[in-house]
Amino acid sequence: MRPRMAIVGAGIGGLTLALALRERGVPVELFEQASRLSEIGAAVALSANATRVLGRLGVGDRLGAVSAEPSELIFRNWRDGERVAAHPVGRDGWYRARFGAPYYGVHRKDLQGILGAAWGTEGLYLGRRLTGLRDGPDGVRLTFADGATAEADVVVGADGIRSAVRQWVTGAEDTVFSGTSGFRGIVPVDRLPSLSDPAAIQFWMGPGAHLLHYAIGADAGQVNFLAVVEGPRHWAGPEWRADVTDAEVRAAFDGWHPAVTEMVGSVAHRERWGLFGVRALERWSRGRVVLLGDAAHGMLPHQGQGANQTVEDAALLAELLSGPEDPATVFERYEALRRPRTRRVQHLSWVTNRVLHLPDGPEARERNVRLRVLPESIGWIHEHDVVAGLGLRPA
Repeated sequence: MRPRMAIVGAGIGGLTLALALRERGVPVELFEQASRLSEIGAAVALSANATRVLGRLGVGDRLGAVSAEPSELIFRNWRDGERVAAHPVGRDGWYRARFGAPYYGVHRKDLQGILGAAWGTEGLYLGRRLTGLRDGPDGVRLTFADGATAEADVVVGADGIRSAVRQWVTGAEDTVFSGTSGFRGIVPVDRLPSLSDPAAIQFWMGPGAHLLHYAIGADAGQVNFLAVVEGPRHWAGPEWRADVTDAEVRAAFDGWHPAVTEMVGSVAHRERWGLFGVRALERWSRGRVVLLGDAAHGMLPHQGQGANQTVEDAALLAELLSGPEDPATVFERYEALRRPRTRRVQHLSWVTNRVLHLPDGPEARERNVRLRVLPESIGWIHEHDVVAGLGLRPA
């Protein structure tokens, strides 16, 4: 008899896991606290380690139809826009040939919509905010804010970096503030006359700040950006957003290249987002409850791997859960296979945060030399096939 599976959180990770489990004949119920399926945030970059998984789940064509495939990856100097380093991506099919799957820039709502449509409505419960878990001899009992309850043999916490399931698993507050904050926006390309190579993924690097942007949409007609600055030193209170004025944001990039100031100045800024990660957890599971994605290893966005590592988690966990092993054995193997890789990516995201903010000088010049061989140094992230070579069938 197949175990009863409950997934808490119907975001990218929860839906990917649910689709992969259903493909394997495993019954699943999804519980989402929002009243409708919708993603917050502007956009997401999907690299080959995730797009190969999504392709195997049958959503690759639909994803490609709403995504932009970047032409290059470019690193630029903050002041004069010099191309410090550049590597092909979509140009001449280089990235697909090297890593075996595409790299996409896609609006989060489009990705969420594709995954949600592929799942449908059966077994999906909206407006269910988890308030309690109890692991007993006959299974796990889930309690929700609206008074509803559910029973499951296995519970997967895919409820993000502020995970209620993680609080139950570890008994602690595991988030860590990075000391940096960000401003987001989406700008039509025709409002950025000073921007060269708008179809490329680009990092503008400068003292105490950086700007990342890439095109999204089937026509690559919009540019999604994340501008990151140092501070505040401490983040107080439970909210990860704070009020900000346009003048404060523009002042942080005073003297930067016109392409940067145009981009930052093209949207009205009302909030700054504190950038948080999750400390390296000693365990991802407790009893019959296990964590997935940001709930287990939330990371800074500077390697663009948050969503991609979540998709990897989902593919592997679905394969393991569909086998004959008991949950304790599955969780042990899942953690042993995933924790070293996600910790390495997590660590790299924090290191990248620092090196993108170096002032002009010898250390920045050394960084620039390393950026020129970037495909060789981070190829291990993108080429990874999460189920290959493990005696498992492709997800």
